[in-house]
Parts: sequence; C-alpha cells; structure tokens
Amino acid sequence: MFCVPSTEIGAIMNITKGGLVLFSANSNSSCMELSKRIAERLGVEMGKVQVYQEPNRETRVQIQESVRGKDVFIIQTVSKDVNTTIMELLIMVYACKTSCAKSIIGVVPYFPYSKQCKMRKRGSIVSKLLASMMCKAGLTHLITMDLHQKEIQGFFNIPVDNLRASPFLLQYIQEEIPDYRNAVIVAKSPASAKRAQSFAERLRLGIAVIHGEAQDAESDMVDGRHSPPTAKYVAAIHPSLEIPMLIPKEKPPITVVGDVGGRIAIIVDDMIDDVDSFLAAAETLKERGAYKIFVMATHGLLSSDAPRLIEESAIDEVVVTNTIPHEIQKLQCPKIKTVDISMILSEAIRRIHNGESMSYLFRNIGVDD
Repeated sequence: MFCVPSTEIGAIMNITKGGLVLFSANSNSSCMELSKRIAERLGVEMGKVQVYQEPNRETRVQIQESVRGKDVFIIQTVSKDVNTTIMELLIMVYACKTSCAKSIIGVVPYFPYSKQCKMRKRGSIVSKLLASMMCKAGLTHLITMDLHQKEIQGFFNIPVDNLRASPFLLQYIQEEIPDYRNAVIVAKSPASAKRAQSFAERLRLGIAVIHGEAQDAESDMVDGRHSPPTAKYVAAIHPSLEIPMLIPKEKPPITVVGDVGGRIAIIVDDMIDDVDSFLAAAETLKERGAYKIFVMATHGLLSSDAPRLIEESAIDEVVVTNTIPHEIQKLQCPKIKTVDISMILSEAIRRIHNGESMSYLFRNIGVDD
C-alpha cells in the first residue's frame, strides 16, 4: 500500500491529551483496517466495544468501557451492506450520548448516500435525511473526505470537516507514474472539469475534457419540476397564456477537447462506482492516441463486476484511497492500487481533541477544490 511520508505530521502525531476514546463501529472485520492504522498513528488503543448482528438481523452495540466526560471518535468505513453500516454508526453514537460522553465525533471517510443529494422527480434528498439522523442521534462533529457535493455540509447543524485526498493522489502521480510530465489530466465529463483543472494546475500539466457521452442520470431532470399539471388544473390556465417550452437536450458526438495524442491520460474523479463511464472514456482516449491511461479517485466503491471490467479494459491502472475497504477487489484485479490516507485522518482527530486549529490541513485549498 502506498503511504505518504510527512516528518512534520509524524513528529507530533503521538502527542494527545488524555480523555480520548477511539471506537470502530464496524461489525465486519475487513472494515477495521483503517481504524487500526489511525489508532497506531495516534499511539492509542482501540476502545472496547462489541458490534454484532442478532439472528433477526437487528444491530446490537455494547460499549465495554467508560466514556463519561471523554471525547469519543467513532470511525465508520462503509461496507457492502450500506444500511447496516449506517445503523451501526447511529446506534453507537446514541449509546455514547446516553453514556454521557463529552463529545461524539464521527469519522466517516466516505459519506454514504452522497449521490442522492439532489431532488429527482418525486424522490427525496436522502443525504439530508441521513445528516438529520446523525445529528439527532447525538453526533457533535463530523470528519469526512471529498464529499460528492460540498453543499452536503449545509445539511448538518454541527461542524463538518471535509478533508481532501488530492495531496496524496498528487504525490502518487509524481512518485509512481514515470514520465508524468508527458501526461494530461482528463475530465470524463464537463461536470468533472473543475477537479481536473485543480489537478492540472498543481502538476503544471494540460487538461482535456470529454464531451458528448451519455448523460449522467444525476444531472438529468433532477428537480422534479418537469411534470405536466394534473387534468383538474389544466382548465385554470388562461387560454392566451403560452409558457415557452425548454428545448430538449441533444447529445453531440463524443469529442475530446484537448490534445491527448502520444501522451499519458490521467482521468480524475471523486469516486469510482459503476465503471461504465470510465471504460467508455478510456476507449475514447485510446482512439485519440493516448498510450497509457490512469484513473485516480478518492473513493473506490468498485461495485458489481467493476474489478473484472477494469481488468479487461484499456485502463492501465486505477488508484484509489482506503476510505472504503476493497481488498477483495484488488485480488480480482491487480490494476487496482491503494493510497493510504490514515495520516490526515489521524492528524484531524489529534487536532480536534487537543483544540488546535484545523487550517493546517486545508492549506492551499481553494473554493473549487
């Protein structure tokens, strides 16, 4: 696993005041690797807690040490069973609240349901619901990483620290990709252009944008205001009133804005879940002359047949962080590489517990990053 060294952070990592308790809310042992790395960096032992599923599939949490008057940090990484993961977190937060913890800080590197942060037709904004549930359960602070939309922070009425994984991914590019100076940063859709621009400006590289691919369901008819009025209200519209109709979208042929011929293409995004769009982008880049293709993302959900599809694709390497456990996917696809981000999470925990400023962790991060 690739790990970013830092003498400045490493030298101070073990300096924590008393009264800190670190719990892992996962009942799945494969999800506890990140928690163990964070505890090791902080120089503390994991708190004693039992999290398990009853025979009737109910989640039970039993805290086995006192948390009265202490700062409790609950680390929760998302497993394949997302809903169980959420219940584990909520029940543990509430258990700490009723046990008189001084503060309860959730460390949730990947915030689940973050894609459902906009209204679609007659659906709901589920990430807002989840934020309300976390606050109601007793969470007093949230540490997360690379939210799908930064506006999700506004769904909470508690402080939210949205950390960035880009420094780790940028360092991976500089140290692990030979001849990265001959690379171009690629946005697989116009929606990803700001992230690609951020990477390109920091690496002093060019940028390319793929336009014309199939429309993402996320951005198509999201606000639910495209429905016609029901029959009983039609007569109420004045006959002389003609509301102009919005011209329907028509996708142009796939085009690549920018030169990728004879260069390394590095596709950047915040998460990799369904890989179809990444595979289509890789094929397009190969046709335009890119001789090597990398995909960089913070969250590697890699759902369904993603490992097999990546292995059979034109993509040379997929680099993700360990915000989500994906050891099984790595066994299925050697192209998947991991960057360890436990260092920045450990430092965030240390600073919050000691009452220090968090600004150090957000150096050189702009509004669009």
